[in-house]
Amino acid sequence: MPVKTSFRENVSIAMQSIAGNRLRTSLTALIIAIGIMALVGILTAVEGIKQYTTDAFSSLGANSFTIQNRGSGIRFGGGRRKTYPAITYSQASRFRDKFKFPVNIAINLNVSGTALAKYASNKTNPNVNITGSNENYVQTNGYKLALGRNFSDAELQHGANVVIIGEEVREKLFKKIDPINKSIYVGSNKYRVIGAFASKGSGMGGGGDRLCLIPILKAKQIATTTNPSFTIAVMVKGPDALDATTGEATSMFRNIRSLNVAAPDNFEIVRSDSVQQQLSGQITGMTIAGFGIGIITLLGAAIGLMNIMLVSVTERTREIGVRKAIGATPAVIRKQFLIEAVVICIIGGIGGMILGMAIGNLIAVGISGKFVIPWIWLLSAFAICTFIGLASGFYPAKKASNLDPVEALRYE
Repeated sequence: MPVKTSFRENVSIAMQSIAGNRLRTSLTALIIAIGIMALVGILTAVEGIKQYTTDAFSSLGANSFTIQNRGSGIRFGGGRRKTYPAITYSQASRFRDKFKFPVNIAINLNVSGTALAKYASNKTNPNVNITGSNENYVQTNGYKLALGRNFSDAELQHGANVVIIGEEVREKLFKKIDPINKSIYVGSNKYRVIGAFASKGSGMGGGGDRLCLIPILKAKQIATTTNPSFTIAVMVKGPDALDATTGEATSMFRNIRSLNVAAPDNFEIVRSDSVQQQLSGQITGMTIAGFGIGIITLLGAAIGLMNIMLVSVTERTREIGVRKAIGATPAVIRKQFLIEAVVICIIGGIGGMILGMAIGNLIAVGISGKFVIPWIWLLSAFAICTFIGLASGFYPAKKASNLDPVEALRYE
């Protein structure tokens, strides 16, 4: 007479089988753990990169744009390169003075990205970014002052030898000393420190924590190029006004550059939200690629699990015959092997999730400084483990349930 077995009993029998074959269970779970580790690890790292870019742009806000020279040029069939006239300081100043929208405008000039800063016997690596700007640079670029003050009107008008330093520069030159009013050399010029920025990170443009900010006129004086091109950073009051402000800025700058109606723009406007959208698209591509790599790894793990389960069926043929002889139905045998496969997958999956988060956060913490717990991907990984267990265990379970009890009992 067939024996009816409850789900709890099936689970108990499966767990007894797993406990009785610890080596085989460990190897099988390890295969799944490696696949889940690859999936969760890659996606955790991508999630960390995503958080970093989101935080970086939220500090600037999605309500700013930059007017800059079209310096990349366009190549034509004959190999000639079209160049565009640089944005002069006079043009940038006229725009700042004439533009009447409620905005904050910073005129910027990047002088060097390979400068060396020195104070007494302390010096930085030759990777300091010297940038010239006005008092609005702090706000338009998402910085905050940790010490000291911003530029005064007199310092900006006379191009004074004063500097506001980034966090990394302050740590290397002054360590625990108050840097305010100390004199340092940046490149070949001497400056008095009037302020220090709070830490921002060096991944984004503008030099990050390696920045030395000087008055724009001083930057103009020490620029090594004969015809430097200035950039204009504009921050509006809110995202809703960005379209109108961008349109008005384009029209005004065309007039300043003396372009006729038919002439194309010889400058470009880069909006912060468009850059963020481009990066978001790239991150989405990275997520899809990471998911694909993880799934391919798990496919190999699923094949390995199926092979091990088939070996298990062969090894336990006599056991299956005994169970059938005492009344176990094919459905009961099938459920036992399916539950065993799923449990092994979940055990391996949990280990893989922990390892994946640890490895992924080595990258995520290094980039964003934040520990990432990708809850969506962890839940997805758990669901994938269950599916792999069912898919990989189905054929071995079916094979076990179809064994003839008489032949199974004779199996040696």
